[in-house]
Formats: sequence, structure tokens, C-alpha cells
Amino acid sequence: MIEDRAPQMAQVGRPAPLFEIEGVNEKGDFIQYRLSEYKGKWVVLFFYPLDFTFICPTEITGFSKRYDEFEKLNAVVFGCSTDSVHSHKAWLKDLGELRFPLLSDMNHSTSRDYGVLLAEQGVTLRGTFIIDPDGILRLAIYHDMGVGRSVSELLRVLSALQTGELCPVEWKPGEKTLGKS
Repeated sequence: MIEDRAPQMAQVGRPAPLFEIEGVNEKGDFIQYRLSEYKGKWVVLFFYPLDFTFICPTEITGFSKRYDEFEKLNAVVFGCSTDSVHSHKAWLKDLGELRFPLLSDMNHSTSRDYGVLLAEQGVTLRGTFIIDPDGILRLAIYHDMGVGRSVSELLRVLSALQTGELCPVEWKPGEKTLGKS
């Protein structure tokens, strides 16, 4: 008899859970996105609770305004919620131009794999993940729905991870590291 096992939840230092998920790109087109297609790039994947809410648009537009900084760090950004691609597309009219796609996890598989799903509500916590060019999960942050995240801090941590060295508290790009880890 074959046991039915749940997929392993995202864990730092291990391969990131793969996803193949439909999303809406910055032009409003529906496209399938696969994590496997981004080997060789850093991936910043962030989950947010719902479209048409109060904090979420501040985060999404915050990531979009600073997208050039992610690109300079060889990173792509994906926003993801349990809303439909049609909801995302309609919301783009309110949000304005975005520089990255919004993914639709209506079947909850990706949000479950990354450990952010609040199943009883059908929405996600705020969760942020940085995946390295080899597909290894390097950062996982989970927090309450009521507090927006800091794009500046994510850029700082992404830069620190890319040094491959030990970085002390409050380290900023250009500052001295503590050497190889």
C-alpha cells in the first residue's frame, strides 16, 4: 500500500517548493508561471491576504516602485494570493502599472506548500520568501495580516545573501562583512 504523504513545507536551506501557477503579468495577460523557469535568478515570492484591501496595495505598489533595485540584484518578484486571475486583472485598474506578475493560488496548493495558508479563511498570511538561483530557499518570513512588510529590508537581506559571507546586525550593502560563512 502506498502512503499518501503531504508535501514538505518550505524550509530554509532546502529546495523551495516548486510551483506552476497562473498569473496576470504587468500587461494584464494571463500566463502560467513555473518556478523551475527561473533557475539562475533570485526569486522573491511574497504572499498577501486579498485583493481590494487596505495594506496589500501599499505593499504591491511598494515592490513595483523599487523593482529596478531587484532587477539590479538579478531578482524577479512575484506577488501571490488566493484570489482569481480575474480579480487580479480587475484590481490592476486600481493599482496602476505594476512591474511584476500577480499569481493566483485559488486551489491553495502553493500557499499550503509555503506554509502561509489560513485554510479556514481561504486566505494567506503575509509571507515572504527568497529563493536563490539554484532553487534553494534562503529566507522565509511569516507574519500577521495587519502589518505590511518592508521592501527596504528585503532588498538589504537579498544583498546580504548574495555576498555569500557572514553579515552582522544592521549590515548594509557596501559595508564590511565578517568574512566567509
